[in-house]
Amino acid sequence: MTDQSGADLQEQIGALILGDRNDRANLTEADHLVLVRRAGAAEQASQRLQHLAVAAARSAGVSWAALGRELGMSRQAAQQRFGGRPEEPAPDDRERWLGPVTAFDEMAELELAGRLGWRTIGVDMLRHRMLRTDTQWEHRRVLWARPAQHYETDGWQVGCRAFPWLYLVRDLHRAPEDG
Repeated sequence: MTDQSGADLQEQIGALILGDRNDRANLTEADHLVLVRRAGAAEQASQRLQHLAVAAARSAGVSWAALGRELGMSRQAAQQRFGGRPEEPAPDDRERWLGPVTAFDEMAELELAGRLGWRTIGVDMLRHRMLRTDTQWEHRRVLWARPAQHYETDGWQVGCRAFPWLYLVRDLHRAPEDG
């Protein structure tokens, strides 16, 4: 990414945060607090996206050394920052992890899980967080090239986002198979 494209991205993010507040000179205290809150939310979303991008790169075989170079840090720093799994709540009896799966076998595994009444609700490196339901689910993986609303047709909904993928789910309104 060049400095110019980075500046363009910063301008685009800034415009999203500011929204329709064109008159920046006359912002009230409440307006400033809204902007601070939105900037914080944008930072958290950006950090999550960066973690997902690094996880996707690692799944594709990119080395920690290459990631460190790209991020302007050492291999060790990149691995320390992005290598661990975040703390997560323990799943209850209606949740479980499906994995390890790869890009080559995950759709077949999700198809089987869907027939048994499980739907994806989250994704981590090489695994999916699944929720047990009373119906069968169809799963679909699409490249995250458009806004999620574009894919929300014909009963599809976003199950989870994992850059560069969107995982879509659709309720089939049939009782789960025994398994």
